[in-house]
Amino acid sequence: MDYLGVLQIALVWIITIFWLYQILISATALIKLKDKPLITNKKHKFMAIIPAHNEAGVVANLIESLKNQDYDKNLLDIYVIADNCTDNTAQVARNAGAIVYERFDETKKTKGFALQWFLNKKVEDGSDYDAFCVFDADNIVMPDFITQMNKKLCQGEEIVQGYRDIKNPTDSWISAGYAIFYWTMNRFYHLARYNVGLSPLINGTGFMVKMDIVRKEGWNTKTLTEDIEFSLKSIAKGRKLGWAVDAKVYDEQPIGFKQSWSQRSRWTVGHLQCVRYYTVDLIKGIAKNKTLMNFDGFLYILGIPMMLITFLLLTINSIIYAAGGMTGIELILNYGKYLFATFLLPIATALLILILDKRPIRPMIKGLLAYPLFLGSWILINIKCLIKPSVKWEKINHVRDIKINEVI
Repeated sequence: MDYLGVLQIALVWIITIFWLYQILISATALIKLKDKPLITNKKHKFMAIIPAHNEAGVVANLIESLKNQDYDKNLLDIYVIADNCTDNTAQVARNAGAIVYERFDETKKTKGFALQWFLNKKVEDGSDYDAFCVFDADNIVMPDFITQMNKKLCQGEEIVQGYRDIKNPTDSWISAGYAIFYWTMNRFYHLARYNVGLSPLINGTGFMVKMDIVRKEGWNTKTLTEDIEFSLKSIAKGRKLGWAVDAKVYDEQPIGFKQSWSQRSRWTVGHLQCVRYYTVDLIKGIAKNKTLMNFDGFLYILGIPMMLITFLLLTINSIIYAAGGMTGIELILNYGKYLFATFLLPIATALLILILDKRPIRPMIKGLLAYPLFLGSWILINIKCLIKPSVKWEKINHVRDIKINEVI
């Protein structure tokens, strides 16, 4: 039992230090810093890239919002990758004014493979674009998105994540859970790290990459979460990512639990793949670059391992109690701390986010109350994917026909 007691204390310290670090970094999101100075003053040439698989119902709205950017129309080309489509996505996109590339490969069906295929073609063509932005077909984009990304390029930033907002936060408790999660990540992860010189992460859609990076290194991803993979590979090389809080993109989220379970399972498996493939690279990056940014990137992939460490601590507490080394009250208090931190504290955090972002609280009350259920289901998803991971890609259906003027 002495050994268990020592292990218990060690695990408590590991968990405490990990979360204390996260809280201290997150608190820097409350600090408003001066904007970076411009290094150059240039209008760059952009590609807007839209990978789309059977998205005929929503892709035209995104193309319309991109055509209505307050940016020089001669410096923005809109491309749709109609990827293994069996509907009329390609024709809808052409009719809406996009340049369409059709791709058919049943063995490589993820967005990462579609981007790799397309970007390889543009590099081979010798295209003169300065940068590209990637969007999901269900997105709609604020009119100044490209202008804000051009500003970031002029500030010397090479990879920049835009502000990912939600276009259907009140459709269901599921979409509300996604909204709260992304709003929290936007402020307490991305903005906080950007404020203190650490690196945010690419977050699936609404991001910009300088074309020179792909010309030199290519776009080579192999996991189900190509966004996080590209981010971690960049951080391991010592490259800091940027954050553009004013470059807003609105994203549709699932409203049903089944689709949400499938999507989040894919994210979890992709995260586990990144742990498998890039832990060593991130550790090497820490040794080579010796920066807190590299260490912070390494800590990101410890999310699921930290969950397992917490479960181990709870198990050890139960064993110590069974052996008479802990009272029932002490055991209940230990489990109570975990339940409070996991299920109740996030409600307070979510409410704080709504207040800080000046969002209406009343429409989100059901979402706030159900947020612990949303997070709890994610724990079950993590456990399921650890036991039986699936690398099969499943499409998430997007059906909300919302135009940009409906969310402004």
